[in-house]
Amino acid sequence: MTYSKQQLERVRQLAYKHAGITLGHTKDAMISNRLDKLKDALKSNDVDDILNRVACNEHVDTFVTAITTNKTEFFRECYHFDDLIERVIPAYETFSEPMRLYCAAASTGEEPYTILMTMEHAKEMYSLSRLKYSLLASDIDKEALQKCKDGIYEWQKSSEGFPAWINPAKYFQRRPMEDKPGDYWIRVKDALRANVEFGKMNLMNHTYPFKDGQFDVVFCRNVLIYFNQDDQNEILKKLFRTLKVGGTLYLGHSESPLKLAPHVERMGHNIFVKRSEFR
Repeated sequence: MTYSKQQLERVRQLAYKHAGITLGHTKDAMISNRLDKLKDALKSNDVDDILNRVACNEHVDTFVTAITTNKTEFFRECYHFDDLIERVIPAYETFSEPMRLYCAAASTGEEPYTILMTMEHAKEMYSLSRLKYSLLASDIDKEALQKCKDGIYEWQKSSEGFPAWINPAKYFQRRPMEDKPGDYWIRVKDALRANVEFGKMNLMNHTYPFKDGQFDVVFCRNVLIYFNQDDQNEILKKLFRTLKVGGTLYLGHSESPLKLAPHVERMGHNIFVKRSEFR
């Protein structure tokens, strides 16, 4: 369906209001597709009525689910998980307190569960039975968070394989798809799921529900690209406060630390260690 310029502009305004997402005019085709999705979800063809309701804070979760992008996969940008194993975990010698990690864009859960698999593999690899850790993961999309909590994924023959150092059978139960020979449903085992807490959070919130210096590691990958640069700087500043000096920040492949640059040391491809506070 073709939508008017006014309707597309309203979606841009509402996307920014409710999620902080900036949708430029080159995204009109994508916005139209998302409006189709929103109409299907709400079982209504009256776009103006839907947008009026969203403007009045009705159906906001459904709107956010429709306009957000949940492109993710297990072990995406695997060099960050290699760094976690090779540099971060061996250097963590304080066993009296848990190692605390935060994933700021959980999407449908593949990234948080990848972090957990990496942690469990490293504990076994280095015989770190005493190392305790916790992972918090958040997202703005309520529907995506439910998928995180369910921990059930479609594994296709064409899917990228896990790295050689991961044995998926340790972490997943699998069930063949009757209608797709060679493809499987995989479900995260309870023992792994117990190590993560999922919660809903908007990165555009004025404050975050975390203490200064709470985390040893922060993953904020491939989400900043959906915000304008001023908002990116504000999000990074808030996230940076939650990271300990000496802690590691992982950003997506096309993202940068922007105004944080003088306060971090680059350790690899979009791997940054906090060296001083940002005021």
